[in-house]
Parts: sequence; C-alpha cells; structure tokens
Amino acid sequence: MSSRKQARRGPQPKKRKTVKRKPASRRQNASFSAQMADITPWDEAAIRRTSTWGVLGLVGLAVLAGAFMLRVPQMVGWQVGEGFGKLGFTVERVEILGIDQMERLPVYAVALDQRSMAMPNVDLDEIRERVEAFSWVGEARVSRRLPDTLVIAITERQPVAIWQHDRQLYLVDVDGEVLQQVPLDAMPDLPLIIGPSANHQVANFEGLMDRAPSLLPMLEGATWVGNRRWDLRFQSGETLALPEGEEDAARALIRFARMDGVTGLLGEGFRRFDMRVPDRFVVRVSREAEAVADESGSGGEEEI
Repeated sequence: MSSRKQARRGPQPKKRKTVKRKPASRRQNASFSAQMADITPWDEAAIRRTSTWGVLGLVGLAVLAGAFMLRVPQMVGWQVGEGFGKLGFTVERVEILGIDQMERLPVYAVALDQRSMAMPNVDLDEIRERVEAFSWVGEARVSRRLPDTLVIAITERQPVAIWQHDRQLYLVDVDGEVLQQVPLDAMPDLPLIIGPSANHQVANFEGLMDRAPSLLPMLEGATWVGNRRWDLRFQSGETLALPEGEEDAARALIRFARMDGVTGLLGEGFRRFDMRVPDRFVVRVSREAEAVADESGSGGEEEI
C-alpha cells in the first residue's frame, strides 16, 4: 500500500535554491548630479562664477533686444512723419500769441530751430521749454494747426516794480523774477524798491501798501533794510521807518495814514518818522527846522 502510493506520486521536483541579491552599492544609488560632481574637474567656486556670468549675459542680451525693439518703432514713426512732410505737412508759418513786452524774433528762432520741419516730427515740448526759459514768459503752450502752422501762445509776466541793485535798475514781477534792465531815462511809472534781496519781497510790499492805498500815489520808493523791514520814502522828502514783521508793519502804516489824513504830516517840513518800536512815534524835523530848534534850545526830534 505504501509502495503503491509512492509509485503514483513519482519523483518530486527539486527545490530551487534561493539566490540572495547583494544590495546595490552606494555609488549606484547616488544621484546623477552627485556622480557628475565626482567626475567634473571644476570646483564649486568656478561653477558659481560660470553661472553668474551666464545670468549676466542673458540679462545683457535682453536689454539689447529691448533697446532694439524700442528704437525700431521710433525709427518707423520718424520715417512716417517725414513721409507726411513730403505730402505737404511741413512748417510754413509760426503764429505767436500773447506777446506785448518781449521781442518776437527769439521766439521765431526757437520754433524754426528743429531737426525736421515735418509737422509730425516737430518737438512741441522742446519748443515750449525753450520759450519758457525767456525771462518775460510765465507760461507757453505750443500746438500744431494742420497743415502747416505752429501756434505758440504765451502768457507774459507783468512788471509791478523797479528793483535797484548794484546801481542798476531792473523790471521785476510779483514773484521777484527779473524781466529786463531799465535805463534811467526810461523808467516806467512803477514803485522803486531798493535792497540786495528786495526783489523777493515784492509781494510783501504790495500787500503792505494795499493796507494804506492812500499813501501809494505819494510814495517815491521803498528800501528793504537788513532783510527784515521797510523804510518808505515819500515824494515830499520824508522817510517812514516801519517795524519788523508783516502785521506790525501794516498796523504802523495804517496808523500813519490816519494821522496824515487828519493832521497832514507829509509836506510839512518833517524829515523822518520812526515807528520801529510799537506804540511809539518819533518825528525828526528837517535840517532847516532843526537848526532853528537848536538856536531856540528845543531839540530837533520829538516823540508823540
């Protein structure tokens, strides 16, 4: 029985031998970059320098390409403008508006001093900037009137005073801008202001005289003293010394105008009125009256 069972089973297959695989070496598992680092002869500093120069090179190429791309449209636009010029759109006339005091020829010279006279290629901003550099020009606007006219509209500065400085006379506007030199024999009917920086006090002076307008027709000139206060000179020969500070000076001038309106201070032989100290009014008489006062024993100066 047992032998029969063995005959049925037949020979049993041989068992396979288990082959143990060796673990992959660390070198085989290493990354490709690490392997390359092992075989590349460059050191880390050299690689960093090469990368930096590469990036800089790419940036440089990008800048050059951008400059080229920007210049191409400009060149194309310029050529298109020249084409319009050949069709008759060129500057043939310059119309200047708003000029009363300054010369026109310098403005014409600026308008016609262009790289191209083709209307589309005329640089309006450059013309405006150059025209506004003239002393008389407060503001300028430049425009095209097709097909062939440039229009330059100018707002002139207005002279409001004559500034005496270094024995020279100059017209100045309310901002103190010097407009032009004035000959002594051709002085316009404007207030005369004197002092190293009096031109920058024109607005201050105008505001002061606005507080006592009755005195303005009698005024001969004003001196800005020590860069801090005004001395006013009248046509009748008197000098009024005002205090420092805009408000104190205005109050003193109003007070003086009221006294002159009541008692007639101007033209009465006085030499100087000193109001530099608030609430004090010192009067100095003329030299002739002073001599008479000295003979009589009374002083030539009186405080009111």
